[in-house]
Amino acid sequence: MAVTRIFWVFAAGGLGSVLRYAIAVWSADRFGTAFPYGTLFVNISGCFLIAFAVQWAAASWWDAEWHVAVTAGLLGGFTTYSAFNEQTIQLIQSGAAGAAAMNVAVTLIGGLAAGWLGLVVARQLIG
Repeated sequence: MAVTRIFWVFAAGGLGSVLRYAIAVWSADRFGTAFPYGTLFVNISGCFLIAFAVQWAAASWWDAEWHVAVTAGLLGGFTTYSAFNEQTIQLIQSGAAGAAAMNVAVTLIGGLAAGWLGLVVARQLIG
């Protein structure tokens, strides 16, 4: 593994994590904390973005360092299964089983739909 590639994954991952945190804080201030809207947003938008990025990379000039920095670094730091898991468990423990089930369903179905949409949009824009 090249040191340059590791550096770019590290740097991009930090940026993705900061973006995720900023969205989580903003959504909690805007919509409250009864439902994990920020995590839902980053996971679904991350599914769209990673599918878009992979398609774009396949159809353009992206080299290996750029590809891994965007997918594993930036988008890997941006999306978060661990926060999704923790917040869903918290909903269950607080007696909000319906909201927990909704979080699981919307994340799963929304993520798959967003990934497919990212692929389709990238193919339309890039070819």
